[in-house]
Amino acid sequence: TDRKKLHTAPVGQVFRLRPFHVLVATGGGYAGYRKYEDYKLQQLEKKGIEVPVKLASEWEVALYKSVPTRLLSRAWGRLNQVELPTWLRKPVYSLYIWTFGVNMKEAAVEDLHHYRNLSEFFRRKLKPQARPVCCVHSVISPSDGKILNFGQVKNCEVEQVKGVTYSLESFLGPRISTEEMHFSQAPAGNSFQKQLVTKEGNELYHCVIYLAPGDYHCFHSPTDWTVSHRRHFPGSLMSVNPGVARWIKELFCHNERVVLTGDWKHGFFSLTAVGATNVGSIRIYFDQDLHTNSPSYSKGSYNDFSFISNNNKEGIPMRKGEHLGEFNLGSTIVLIFEAPKDFRFNLKAGQKIRFGEALGSL
Repeated sequence: TDRKKLHTAPVGQVFRLRPFHVLVATGGGYAGYRKYEDYKLQQLEKKGIEVPVKLASEWEVALYKSVPTRLLSRAWGRLNQVELPTWLRKPVYSLYIWTFGVNMKEAAVEDLHHYRNLSEFFRRKLKPQARPVCCVHSVISPSDGKILNFGQVKNCEVEQVKGVTYSLESFLGPRISTEEMHFSQAPAGNSFQKQLVTKEGNELYHCVIYLAPGDYHCFHSPTDWTVSHRRHFPGSLMSVNPGVARWIKELFCHNERVVLTGDWKHGFFSLTAVGATNVGSIRIYFDQDLHTNSPSYSKGSYNDFSFISNNNKEGIPMRKGEHLGEFNLGSTIVLIFEAPKDFRFNLKAGQKIRFGEALGSL
């Protein structure tokens, strides 16, 4: 008679709530564990110890995807838009500068009180002389960042980091019609890679540049070319730092990305901006119809948009070094292009590079 009554929730409510909470908590904890593993790998690399490739299993990728990174990225984007009181701006931005090693001496406006919110600070402009554009080489770096990989595309596979590849066709999607690209019709039996090569004797090349949170967040045109088509792949927003890129095969094919394709003097040219956690917003300056990180999307879907119309027969001409777009925090840019066999990269894997510096030339 002295026992207390135990009040319980209806069984239906318990089963409706628990799976989601457990999934988010488990996925979030696992993501934290992976961050710790990435840190240990970085320390080994600094000591010059070669780290063997260990790819994630399907269940590990599914568990990582269970973390609501798209929702978190949208929340982060809204937080970035909140105007900070003047007295709080310097402490907040100073902490970010110290954490990620930002060089504010390069900023067009060095006064931290000038930036009303985090978004403005992330997208800060540089002094004109801070990033001179190389005039000698035909292809320059479109952004600040770290070179993850580069070289020829072989067997329709592209390396995202050493030893870990992804499918060229999965990454770019089906080939765009020849009417839009102004390219000659390749035989239908040819591989996807050969269909992209439009001139005899040319090869297909690639370069992967990782933008860290402390890097300059805008990206520019890497060469003189014409953009004729945009393809937007909604998708996951997993981290794209080198540790995760080494762990998840075809990471760039899982994540949201915007593929710009067109042609330059040697044939096919493409630039792809890959989204990541807290980088759901990818902006292309001349494309007002592009909207990334939508609340819902169909898995495996993509949206096409052609810049060629009755009024514009050529597309969007871009000059080397011209402003092209921006990320909200930091992410990855992938260049895939056609060039003659004597094209050479002037790079080393793992090196830091800045916008305007040479990638390669003939």
